[in-house]
Amino acid sequence: MTQDPNKDAAQAEMLENRLRKRYKHLKKWAKRVGTDVFRLYDRDIPEIPLVLDCFGDAISGALYKRPYEKDENEERRWLAAMRDAAARALDIEARHVFIKFREPQRLNAQYQRLQSRVENVHYERDVHEGGLCFRVNLSDYLDTGFFPDRRKMRALVREEAAGKEVLNLFCYTASFSVYAAAGGAARVDSVDLSRTYLDWAALNFRLNGYEASVTGPNAASPRTAVSPQYALIRADVLSFLATAEREKKSWDMIILDPPTFSNSKKMESTLDIKRDHQALISQALKLLRSGGRLWFSANARHFHLDAGDFPGYAIKDMEEAITDEDFAGKRIPECYLFQV
Repeated sequence: MTQDPNKDAAQAEMLENRLRKRYKHLKKWAKRVGTDVFRLYDRDIPEIPLVLDCFGDAISGALYKRPYEKDENEERRWLAAMRDAAARALDIEARHVFIKFREPQRLNAQYQRLQSRVENVHYERDVHEGGLCFRVNLSDYLDTGFFPDRRKMRALVREEAAGKEVLNLFCYTASFSVYAAAGGAARVDSVDLSRTYLDWAALNFRLNGYEASVTGPNAASPRTAVSPQYALIRADVLSFLATAEREKKSWDMIILDPPTFSNSKKMESTLDIKRDHQALISQALKLLRSGGRLWFSANARHFHLDAGDFPGYAIKDMEEAITDEDFAGKRIPECYLFQV
């Protein structure tokens, strides 16, 4: 069945009108709260199943798989029409609108480099939030290196970090770690298995005036003297937790923001957060000092956490506390705060 070009044009106009109205409101709000990264559109119009985030004068987004088959060439034309509509709505160049395909996955593909970049364009830029600066990559990965839906969670971590020793597990590009450092943390240890993302994390630290060193397998020696206050640890998180328990290490604050699925060849086992969250959280809690707090976040759909699985801990659902203006009425990650 051939797509009606008139229907494409009508949908493009609908999207443009929706984005123009939404951007006018959110741009003013974003300036007040001090960010240039926010959720602009999240499948607001059912027949336009896009999620679009604003990154300054650029857009990164994803097209979610439709419930029916569509000719590839028609899909490309439709996507180009939506991209042009988004560019017109924000008065930016169409080449600064990056829309990728996202399908339900049982792999950590959101962190893997795309086999083909959008129009073979490589595009990075620095964005700002809460007086801090972060590097994003809008062209090469499904995810950009910075999640706008964790904004308020990051702010809460910074508020609590002063004088604390902080552990950030599955740190990705370490935005939580940078926020903890900015909050005056005494020490921040960030753990991830990917050297690519640890190098990216080190860059995020440098952009904010901090130096962090990468340690672990195949980590190159730092070229300059760095403070031991901020360590980027290359390790399988599950193995790290077991080793830290044996060595009787502990932290005042732990941030546990794992991927929904992970099956890296470098890991000793696969991770399915719906299946494994109880064991993972329990292992992390063993490293939490008395009076400490553990932040847990999960992005899996239909995720359920049973407080009865964690006797002896006060557990608070933080969903309302971390929902910001641009995510009002939208699905955001589950977020829980554990306290000894």
